[in-house]
Amino acid sequence: MSTLEVRLRKRRGDFLLAADFELPTPGVVALFGRSGCGKSTLVNLIAGLLDPDEGSVQLDGLTLTDTARHVRVPAERRGIGCVFQDSRLFPHLGVRANLDYARRRARRDARIDVETVVDLLALGPLLARRTQQLSGGERQRVAIGRALLSQPRLLVLDEPLAALDAARRAEVLPYLEALRDELAIPIVYVSHQFEEVLRLATHLVIMEAGKTVAQGPIDAMTLLPALRAIIGPDAVGAVVEATALELDASSGLARLRVGTGELKLRAPGLKAGARLRLQILARDIIVATREPHHLSVRNILKGRIAALADDGEDARLITIDIGAALIVARVTSAASRELGLEPGLDVWALVKAVSLRPLAPVGSLTSRAYRDA
Repeated sequence: MSTLEVRLRKRRGDFLLAADFELPTPGVVALFGRSGCGKSTLVNLIAGLLDPDEGSVQLDGLTLTDTARHVRVPAERRGIGCVFQDSRLFPHLGVRANLDYARRRARRDARIDVETVVDLLALGPLLARRTQQLSGGERQRVAIGRALLSQPRLLVLDEPLAALDAARRAEVLPYLEALRDELAIPIVYVSHQFEEVLRLATHLVIMEAGKTVAQGPIDAMTLLPALRAIIGPDAVGAVVEATALELDASSGLARLRVGTGELKLRAPGLKAGARLRLQILARDIIVATREPHHLSVRNILKGRIAALADDGEDARLITIDIGAALIVARVTSAASRELGLEPGLDVWALVKAVSLRPLAPVGSLTSRAYRDA
C-alpha cells in the first residue's frame, strides 16, 4: 500500500515536536489542532525546509529524511509543492509567467499539463493579468496551479485560506475539492478551521502540544474525545457518506442512503447516484428505545448502540451503529440511566432535516492526470 510515513522529533526552545503517523495515499491528510501545536513546524520538516533532530519521512516507499541513515533529500529535490498562507507569487511576473516558471523548473516528467491546471482551477480568465490585479482567492488559485505544475509527489497546503475572508474561502474551497477528486496527488493540509477539514480531508491527524495524539479516516476521527477537546462540545458530530437515491416528489426533499437507513434533506440539483458527505451533530439527535410514530420528524435511523462515553459532568455520548456507518448522539446522564442505554441495545435516532449539514460532494479520488504516476 502507498503511504506517507512520518516519525519526527524537533526541539525549538522549550517546545518539543513529536510526530508519529502513517496514513495511506493518495488522499488529503489534514493536520488539525490548536494554534501553536506544531502544525506548521511539522509541514516544514516534511517539506525539507527545516531539519529534524531525529526521525524519518517516507512517501510511497521513497525515503526523504532518515537521520539514522544520514539521508536528507534537499527541499528542491523532494518533489513537494508548497502553498502557504501568503501566495508568494512573483510580483514582477504575470499569471501566465508564474505558471510557466514552475513548468520550466519541474524536475519530473510532466504528468500534469498546463491545460489541466487551467481547467481545474478556472485560471483561463486570469492568465493575462498581473498578480497585483488579483483578489486574494485568485492569487491562491494561481499559487496552487504553480505548485501543481512543479509535478509534485506531494502537495503541502499550509493554512492556504487563512488570510481570506469568508466569501473568498467559500470561493476557493470548491477548487480544492476538485483538486482532491480529480488529481490523485497526496496532500497534507493544515488548517485551524474545522469546517475546511470536514469538507476536504480523507484522513485526520489530531495534534496537541506538539504531539500527534490520534490519526485515522475522517469519519472515525470525528467520533474521538480528543477532537472534542479542541473543537468544543457543540461541534461534535459524525461525518458520514451518503448516496442520493431520488427526489421525494411529495416533500421536495432528496432521499439519501446512509448506512442501511435513509435521510431526507433539501439539496437542489442533487442527482441520483451522487455521493455526499454529511455532518450530523450530536446535539441534533434524539434517541428513542422504541420505534417512534406520529412525529413531525421524518428522518429516523434504526441502529444499535456501539459505545457510550462520558461527556462532561452531566452528559454522555452515545455511538450508534446504523449499518456501515456510525453516528453519535449527546444525551444527559439522567436520560441515559432512565432509558437503560447500553452497548448492544437497539435504538432509533431522530434527526431533523434542517440540522443536517451537507459538506461537499465526494469524488472518486482517482486521477485523470496522475493515473499512471
